[in-house]
Amino acid sequence: MALPKTGGSRLKIYDQLLKFQLFQGLSRTELMQMAGQTKFGFMKESGGTVVSKEGAPCQQLMLLTDGCLQLVTRSDDGGYAMTEQVNAPWPLQPEALFGALPRYSSSSRTLTACSFITLSKDEVLRLLDEFLIVRLNMLNMLATRAQHYQRRQWRREPMSLRERFIRFLLDHSLYPAGSKELHILMTRLAAELGDSRLDTSKMLNKLQAEHLLVLHRGRIEIPSLEQLLSQ
Repeated sequence: MALPKTGGSRLKIYDQLLKFQLFQGLSRTELMQMAGQTKFGFMKESGGTVVSKEGAPCQQLMLLTDGCLQLVTRSDDGGYAMTEQVNAPWPLQPEALFGALPRYSSSSRTLTACSFITLSKDEVLRLLDEFLIVRLNMLNMLATRAQHYQRRQWRREPMSLRERFIRFLLDHSLYPAGSKELHILMTRLAAELGDSRLDTSKMLNKLQAEHLLVLHRGRIEIPSLEQLLSQ
């Protein structure tokens, strides 16, 4: 459906679109032109609704405009998983629309009532073709992500077990801040960190004593990743 024709509703949706990198730099005139040509979808979901599933085909661009999502990403063998929360505005895996494997790599569900603006893959391709700014924004967004992942292998190796654990959290997070939950057994985490189970347990208990995380059976709760990084 096209954007609503009432002035107040259109301005509100324009403001929502401009919160996303893909549409930044567009003028009101260009947005009005886009509104008349583009089939935008609008979704409202209650809390606890599954929005995307890991491995499912990504057939539309979903833009979270209001609410909070929970994202779950699992290891290839299912041995551990990272759960994290993101708040609006948030584009749900735009890179999954294209490439050799156009499928979601994470699952997501709503934690609160959520609103989305959606665009089919065909509509995204048309916008990329017709609007230079949208095309450049998409290229910049995907290139920045590619450069970020490319630089990972050139970072200084962590010097301590604590640093290796923090690096592990960062490397397995879609968003490098906020609350996280790492679902993993102690033996598996020790193997991933290249250390003994005993030393890994001591390191985690020390972080818990510093109020930087909370240990549960098979689960590690990190209330604030940025607070852990700053210590």
